[in-house]
Amino acid sequence: MGVYEPQPYIRIQHPEWTKNATIYQINTRQFTDAGTFRAAEAHLPRLKALGSDILWLMPVHEIGAANRKGSLGSPYSVRDYYSVNPEFGTLEDLKHFVAAAHAQNMHVILDWVANHTAWDNPLVIEHPDWYARDWKGDFHPTPWWDWQDIIDLDYTKPEVRRYMTEALMYWVTEADIDGFRCDVAGLVPTDFWNTARKKLDAIKPVFMLAEWEQRDLHAEAFDMTYAWTWFDSARAAATGHGLTGLYIYYSSNEKAYPPDCLRMTFVTNHDKNAWDGTEFEQFGDGLEAAIVLSVIGEGLPLIYNGQEAGNTRRLAFFERDPICWQEHPMGELYRRLFALKKANTALWNGAWGARMIHVPNNAPESVFSFVRQNADNKVFAALNFSSVQHMVAFVDGPYQGTYSDAFNEERVSLDGGSVLTLSPWDYRILVKA
Repeated sequence: MGVYEPQPYIRIQHPEWTKNATIYQINTRQFTDAGTFRAAEAHLPRLKALGSDILWLMPVHEIGAANRKGSLGSPYSVRDYYSVNPEFGTLEDLKHFVAAAHAQNMHVILDWVANHTAWDNPLVIEHPDWYARDWKGDFHPTPWWDWQDIIDLDYTKPEVRRYMTEALMYWVTEADIDGFRCDVAGLVPTDFWNTARKKLDAIKPVFMLAEWEQRDLHAEAFDMTYAWTWFDSARAAATGHGLTGLYIYYSSNEKAYPPDCLRMTFVTNHDKNAWDGTEFEQFGDGLEAAIVLSVIGEGLPLIYNGQEAGNTRRLAFFERDPICWQEHPMGELYRRLFALKKANTALWNGAWGARMIHVPNNAPESVFSFVRQNADNKVFAALNFSSVQHMVAFVDGPYQGTYSDAFNEERVSLDGGSVLTLSPWDYRILVKA
């Protein structure tokens, strides 16, 4: 058929170690009482036991002093891309953290801020022509946002692209970093990221996460993008506003995104926690069901540090505000879900796993149900996103079979006449026996 043959959309190779991975975000400033890499390193065995695989360190660089917000400033206001923030430790401390993570078969990605720099980044003096200008000809923050502590770079300049690419390469070479989470990635030209990915992969296979939601970023640059739409849709469901958003998200995701486009699903992160409220504020009674869907459904799930401790505080962004660590049922929930994800190939990421198959039911405004299955494994999920108990009957889809409940190991058989009782905000995760 020649020109009419479908062509592969994704032209990058995802690292093999991402096939059933989860991601854990570390806000180094708040992660420990000391707020250092060395103190964070002591938590690595715990994070491994939790089921974390990819450790995302928020920006590690020196923070600008000019126009700083708060007393410590935003880590997204970078003064020097080749530096380590002394608040967190030294380059050797960072390298020691990375090596310790690798020793436990975890990988480390750095948060990278390519769109803008601090006002007092030396590049402002050394290369003022590398910066964008406003209508008056002055340096300016990113338009339309309250980001007064930063100024935008100009990616029409080849010199900017070369500098930023070489800075990315430095961290992979010098500190053995495994990839990057790229801040506001869609505000930087996609062709820059495409080139940078090729340069990085030539050093070693890397994992690239874009803080953006755009299919084009997947083709040659990024392994994963943010599923912001999933977050909004899951929050709507969890707060009793119906399932329409989730139906639209999963339908469009299946049609618009090839299966090897990884999407990051989450109920909180540093932005949501600091500015919009904790996951408890955002998701209310439906929080657990949303967390279950974030792990069992299609997507690579994120934990933001403190979730496993049941943190109920909005962590300060520009000041020290250490997490209070404690044992909490939320940690056990994540541990069990991550263990299930790793053990069950149908739940693996992207094309390594299985797509979701909608299972319609008699309560479509409240109960979200689906199957993920491949030749070896099958998982059936039913989640009640409402404050009402439902006797749920299923009307279509490959749900029939004999299962074991993922949480209590109860044996469950489903056939054409089966009914599941779901209490308010309840869920059932059944694994093929």
